[in-house]
Amino acid sequence: MARLRKIDSGLVKQAQLLASRTDDIQELRMAQAVLLPALGQMTLKAAAKVIGVGRATVARLQTRFRRRKGSAPPTPRRWGGRRRALMKLEEEQAFLSAWKPKAEQGQLVVVTPLQVALEEKLGRRVKASVVYRLLDRHHWRKVAPDTRHPKTQPSLQDEWKKKLFLSTGTGPPLIILFGTPPSGESAPWLGPQRSPAAPVGRRV
Repeated sequence: MARLRKIDSGLVKQAQLLASRTDDIQELRMAQAVLLPALGQMTLKAAAKVIGVGRATVARLQTRFRRRKGSAPPTPRRWGGRRRALMKLEEEQAFLSAWKPKAEQGQLVVVTPLQVALEEKLGRRVKASVVYRLLDRHHWRKVAPDTRHPKTQPSLQDEWKKKLFLSTGTGPPLIILFGTPPSGESAPWLGPQRSPAAPVGRRV
């Protein structure tokens, strides 16, 4: 069974007074966070269920109630941020700086060596997703292979699209030109005679 938290009697009286006068929901919850464990002999988990908050929130409400006795309200704690960070941002920048010259020279930086180096630095294993998030935080983009070769010649490609190489199994391949033969002329290079209106097909 969880140990009950001991609460000062003077704090309990202040919580009772606050609960009887306040019409603010946050102040009421602070008073409940003190009164339920003190008078109801509840654990933080049970009090959290009654108030409708998490267990850790009950402890924070109690702390906030204790601090409100001072003249100036305390600065609220920020509950965001990188709570499970493996390194500080400055340390991450220093780690990536060793790989930056290679990237600036146009060479690809692969994730696997980065992952191995990061594991050696931290002394523990990390997943590849940790490395990807690290790169994303410092605006390292993922480079995909180019879909067009730098020496591509569109004019030659267009010419090539008009031709089709077929192999007959013996001898050199036949070049078949797509199109319709001139009217009244035969086209022996097309194989069997076809209707002039029909496009030239593929011979298997």
